[in-house]
Amino acid sequence: MSRPDALSPLFRSLPSIKGVGDKLAALLRRYFGAPEGQEAIALDLLMHMPTGVVDRRRQVGIAEAYLNQTVTLRLHIDRHQPPPRGKPQVPHRVFAHDETGEVSLVYFGSQGGWVEKLLPVGEERYVSGQIGFFNGQKQITHPDYVVPADRFATLPLVEPVYPLTQGLSHKALGKLVRQVLDTVPPLPEWLDPATVRERQWPPFAEALRQVHAPENPEQAELWAPARMRLAYDEYLAGQVALQLIRSTMVSARGIARRFDGTVTERVRAALPYSLTTGQEQAISEIRADLAAPDRMSRLLQGDVGSGKTAVALMTMAAMVEDGAQSALMAPTEILATQHYNSLKPLCDAAGLRIELLTGKLPAAERRARLAALASGEAHIAVGTHALFQSDIAFRNLGLVVVDEQHRFGVHQRLALSDKGQHTDLLVMTATPIPRTLVLTHFGDMAVSVLREKPRGRQPIDTAVLSVNEYDRVVARLRARIAEGAQAYWVCPLVEESETLEVVSAEDRAAELRQVFGDQVALVHGRMSAAAKQDVMSRFAANEIKLLVATTVIEVGVDVPNASIIIIEHAERFGLAQLHQLRGRVGRGSIRSACLLLYKEPLSETAQARLETMKSTEDGFEIAERDLELRGQGDLLGTRQSGMPGYRIAVPDVHRHLLDYAHEEAKALLRDNPGLTGPRGEAARALLYIFRKDLAIPLIRAG
Repeated sequence: MSRPDALSPLFRSLPSIKGVGDKLAALLRRYFGAPEGQEAIALDLLMHMPTGVVDRRRQVGIAEAYLNQTVTLRLHIDRHQPPPRGKPQVPHRVFAHDETGEVSLVYFGSQGGWVEKLLPVGEERYVSGQIGFFNGQKQITHPDYVVPADRFATLPLVEPVYPLTQGLSHKALGKLVRQVLDTVPPLPEWLDPATVRERQWPPFAEALRQVHAPENPEQAELWAPARMRLAYDEYLAGQVALQLIRSTMVSARGIARRFDGTVTERVRAALPYSLTTGQEQAISEIRADLAAPDRMSRLLQGDVGSGKTAVALMTMAAMVEDGAQSALMAPTEILATQHYNSLKPLCDAAGLRIELLTGKLPAAERRARLAALASGEAHIAVGTHALFQSDIAFRNLGLVVVDEQHRFGVHQRLALSDKGQHTDLLVMTATPIPRTLVLTHFGDMAVSVLREKPRGRQPIDTAVLSVNEYDRVVARLRARIAEGAQAYWVCPLVEESETLEVVSAEDRAAELRQVFGDQVALVHGRMSAAAKQDVMSRFAANEIKLLVATTVIEVGVDVPNASIIIIEHAERFGLAQLHQLRGRVGRGSIRSACLLLYKEPLSETAQARLETMKSTEDGFEIAERDLELRGQGDLLGTRQSGMPGYRIAVPDVHRHLLDYAHEEAKALLRDNPGLTGPRGEAARALLYIFRKDLAIPLIRAG
């Protein structure tokens, strides 16, 4: 079905609006990131939220207009004093008065007589701008607005301030927004009437008006009813779209699986450890999903080392009991190979056949492995996204497990589910994602969380010290290394930088060698893979005691004997990064320590980050704090991976609305899965307005 005609004014291209020429159109197209070959549209302007307001309501006499105030004055124009010939640097002055006093209006670079036309001698004009002083005389330099008395209504007394781009002025943007605002059609209400009543929210069109043309500054605040309403609409559109995706993935195309426990018991016996309570809980949640007739779509979250792979293996073993195959997909070939190597001995012991498919296989070998999958002899395939390729056929693919979700957006989730007709989906992530973001990006999935660390993991003592204590730190480190400990020393940069006063990894390694000699090695991102691998292997073999590194050691390094990590210039790292780095120690049976060295002065945010690290090791708590401290954009590296960024909702202020939107979206589709009738039509309009119409074809009849 196509977009309802009533919405057409919102989708008008900006060049079709009076006053938008080619140059401005090109600027807006770039600024709003219009898709290739398309123009920016009216909605782009309406969704472009102001960051504040200028209040011009102070209409007083000149005598009561004080320095640095923004005022609106009604003036009588007395005379002009243009700059003398040949002195363009002298300003053009206009002298004016009212009953209470005098003021001059100052214009620089005013050739061409336009100032005389704007302010004709002997007439009255309303003038708005900021009051300054010059030689004891009040003046306004370059007034923001000058209008005749009969056009006073066109002067915005409360004027929104917008984020701008090079070449785009406030005046031009504001004027355009006001033009578009007048064309917003009356729209049907998509919210539950009870929500609107309870929260005293205005209708959608009225909310846009209050934000872009407020009558008082309060109307434009982030927590004002209008902005709250719009943020909620934005969240709701996203949640309805995710619920539609969920119902498509989960719709009764699943298979109710039956398990007899034979294979899973063999795997359990092969595991060198017993499963944690959290793992058992996750396995039973997953099995309940698989045994139901709907398709499974579940996210398994757990910090690094919490044992997600064991849960995945138990799930894949259960699928074999029902005669189905599984595919495990990793983001890179290295990780795929790592998974394969750790799973193969367990699979062998339990009598399961597992095959690795990477790009580097010789042709004959690849053919043999593909044949084993096609015939059903192989139970589990491990590989990268290449497992999607059309030449790969499974006899009966029942489960897909995806490692590291955030490279794996909604579109891939849909594409994947077409590979097997009834495929269940399990997505694993080691990034602790706060609930807010889980709802935003994975609102279509059920969630299992592994919160406990595997048995035998030691807590990590975290301390925060000034870099001035360097000598004390080195002395303490010397004592620990003499006792047999190994340590990481992390620096933010590889080599010294002119602009940042930060000790580089190379300098630090050189200084530490003076104390520890050849027990020190350096590893950083500019080294070749082979050189890095060589240093890491020597560190793992305990030939090197102290590894100086940049953040290349963030992921995938596992040296149980390393029990100390010193992070220099910790104030320069984000929370998620500090948490990942700290996770490099505490992997063995030795009590571990993490030392955060900072350089004065600390910003408030940096201080809050270091406090958080000191107070908790819980990845989820850290992720929540990270979200509060820096907003949601960076947390999942979302800018790169096509995650929905918000244009209206500001997480710090509006986050509490997301839960309500999630619940309302679920209720809406439960009561009206086909989105029919007046409220259903209104909900479809909401999806179009917030560009979630990709989800509209997924609406199932009744």
